[in-house]
Amino acid sequence: MKYNIKTNGVEYEVQIHKVDGNIAQLTVNDVEFEVEVERLAVNPTRTSTEPEKKISAETAAIKPAASGKLYELKSPLPGTIFEMQVKEGDSVKEDQVLLILEAMKMENNIQAGYAGVIEKIFYASGDAVMEGDVILTIR
Repeated sequence: MKYNIKTNGVEYEVQIHKVDGNIAQLTVNDVEFEVEVERLAVNPTRTSTEPEKKISAETAAIKPAASGKLYELKSPLPGTIFEMQVKEGDSVKEDQVLLILEAMKMENNIQAGYAGVIEKIFYASGDAVMEGDVILTIR
């Protein structure tokens, strides 16, 4: 099955090759992936009359850590850090671009969801990251 999807203004061509249990083999913009699927809908339909909530990958990637005021910036998708635009100790504003993540042949600006100070950076330009990897922390 082949789908054209659009998220955050970026278009992707997704082709599902095989689903075996909860493992799916697919291609996204000519890059092959094997992913774990929690649940597949056979014929998905929207039944709610409430408007859909829009959440960008950038703001969804920032979640408060259990330690209180420390926030973790997690990679919203697998890719390579194209350019790190901050360093440890830098003060950042909400919505400031922190890094550019190259994923699926696209450059994605990853923004701060919170104002604060960059406490720790775990990756550098050129490093590969997986979805959910903590790239940096903001206090």
